[in-house]
Amino acid sequence: MLLTKLRGGLSTEALARGSARRPWTTIALWIVTVAVAVALLLVFLDDALTTTDRFSFEPESVRAGSLLQERGFAGPPDPSEIVIVQSSAHTVDDAEFQTFVQQLHADLTSLGKDTVSAGPHYYLTQQDTQVSADRATTILPLFAVHELEPILEVIDGASRERDFQVLITGGHTANRDFEESSKDDLESELRVGLPAALIILVMVFGALVAAVVPVILAILAIFTALGATALIGQVSEFSFFVTNMIFMMGLAVGVDYSLFIVSRYREERARGLAELDAITAAGATAGRAVFFSGLIVVLSLGGLLVVPHSIFRSLGGGAVLVVIASMFTSLTLLPALLSLLGDRVNALRVPILGRIAADQVTQQEGRFWDRVTGAVTRRPVISLVVTVAVLLTAAAATLGIKTGQSGISTFPEGIRSRDGYVVLEREFSYGLVSQAAVVIDGQTNSQPVQEGIDKLQATIATDSSFGPPRLTVAESSNLAVLSIPVNGDPSSDTAVSAVRRLRATYIPDAFAGVPAEVLVGGATAFNIDFFDLTDRYLPIVIALVLGLSFLLLTLVFRSLVVPIKAILMNLLSVGVAYGLLVIVFQYGIGNELLGFQQAETISAWIPLFLFAILFGLSMDYHVFLLSRIRERYDQTQDNSEAVAYGVRSTAALITGAALIMVAVFSGFAMGELVMFQQVGFGLAVAVFLDATIVRSVLVPATMQLLGSRNWYLPKFLDWLPQVSVEGERHAPQSPASYSRLDPVPATADD
Repeated sequence: MLLTKLRGGLSTEALARGSARRPWTTIALWIVTVAVAVALLLVFLDDALTTTDRFSFEPESVRAGSLLQERGFAGPPDPSEIVIVQSSAHTVDDAEFQTFVQQLHADLTSLGKDTVSAGPHYYLTQQDTQVSADRATTILPLFAVHELEPILEVIDGASRERDFQVLITGGHTANRDFEESSKDDLESELRVGLPAALIILVMVFGALVAAVVPVILAILAIFTALGATALIGQVSEFSFFVTNMIFMMGLAVGVDYSLFIVSRYREERARGLAELDAITAAGATAGRAVFFSGLIVVLSLGGLLVVPHSIFRSLGGGAVLVVIASMFTSLTLLPALLSLLGDRVNALRVPILGRIAADQVTQQEGRFWDRVTGAVTRRPVISLVVTVAVLLTAAAATLGIKTGQSGISTFPEGIRSRDGYVVLEREFSYGLVSQAAVVIDGQTNSQPVQEGIDKLQATIATDSSFGPPRLTVAESSNLAVLSIPVNGDPSSDTAVSAVRRLRATYIPDAFAGVPAEVLVGGATAFNIDFFDLTDRYLPIVIALVLGLSFLLLTLVFRSLVVPIKAILMNLLSVGVAYGLLVIVFQYGIGNELLGFQQAETISAWIPLFLFAILFGLSMDYHVFLLSRIRERYDQTQDNSEAVAYGVRSTAALITGAALIMVAVFSGFAMGELVMFQQVGFGLAVAVFLDATIVRSVLVPATMQLLGSRNWYLPKFLDWLPQVSVEGERHAPQSPASYSRLDPVPATADD
């Protein structure tokens, strides 16, 4: 049904022609759409976003928390934040230190319990566990934090006192800092990505108007997607950094899709087509390629939606929304704008660049790419073997990948929660605010359960990764919680390994044969459940994305060989991206040169997310390149010439599109949060490799080796419909009066 419509009234050709014939109606509809989207995001976006990660099912850590809620368990609260007071001139035994701490405690208490409940300080408890070994640091626990900002104001005011430093760390502070850093990283992305995209577009088109149009459309697509996110988020909340992903993907694909169509329009005008015919031809060719490329990207990103966790569904959903918005702006609004601009799309030419761009379009000269393609096709076996060997060597590092979570210890220096974490971990233990909650569901007053608890406590006492446990028993004696401080960053390898030992060894040994269910909750346990989820769903998502992509590519190119090759090449690109992530971030080779942090792990969600994104984006270039090769092959039946033509005719276009994506992703990688650095670097490297080595070596070499077998389709699949990506090339309707891409044809020689 969809294919029938595409070939009929709802084809990209018909959309382009209809939009171009009614430009003001199309523009008016988009103005209304964007206005509504902006209103939605201004009113609802904040409520649609959350800093809380959620599973769509109940793993062990979630079941532990749910069980406590169901039973109405109300044991002694664990501190959610820790205030740290240090002095370079005094110790806790000095009167000045005591006065300072008591005043700070009074100021925090005065905020009221609707804001925070301040726990007892050292001068009330006289517990040495609240004092560092050198007695120059003490801690003040905070419970039931409802509003963080008033607390931070008190702490900032106290920090102005001479000889004292006041720090704070914990879950609320870390979440706030993470959100603020994400916003800063987004600003960094825009500062780099937008100007870079505009500069590259000027270099590609040689004219300012043609360069600005794709950027404007990308921005409109981003606002449209944000509005849709705000609306959908009222039903199902999105992770707050979905906005970062929408801006990143919107700039990348939004600019690229418009770039492809504007370039094809200019090419058709240079061949002599009238303006409306050129718009229609661009819609039938580049527009259709954009549609199918976007569809592949959507299918790839859709694989993330099957993962039952808010992170993946937020990132996947937000990226899908902005890709769809980018497709529709390119297929409808862009033809309308081209209809109004006409040849003025080439206005404000840049000296030299404008003349070079015109020559490239009208003559399609690509001597460099001709030489590269010629060298590869003359020695296809050597080219293929050497290139694959090099790429596999880089990808081999993937075998050493360690996934985890970028915790508070990876925050940049100077971030409030990290500074507090460093001092707390050094002088005390971060386990004070990061505890494993062992929930014991059974008759806690029975001998078997009591023996199990005693045995578990004795085992924990021998493990330096844990602090002293605290047992709390419900009044009904049917539930107990053993709170165990876990030393270190709750996302660190040390903490994760400790809680895994607790789950896999200590608890089974202690409670073997005991009539009780024992569950482990807490921040580290939650992270472990997330890690296990990503490991379990990675092969599922890969299989789903590969299967759907194979079916769509088989349909588009009417070949079994082309989809298989495209999938293998994309897998190779993704493998290299994984390998370089490991080399740079885990092994720390070149990370300082690139301005990145070294991390002991790759964030657990990144491999799955990168696969979905990269597979979709890599297919963009394959679709555009292979469609041109197939178009030429159908005309000439000369495989070698078709390959050379395809690489040559798409060289400037694909290079420009890839550079835009690399620039946008590099801007994303320039942020301070290590997980965004990993995402941006991985995407930039993979796109660069795909648009250079894969396009210039692997595709020509394999096409040359296989010859006409590239287009092999078994006879039993002849029933597949004819769905050409490039459509039919339109013949000129009038003499070629538009021989050069100048703003005003009548003064082309000015």
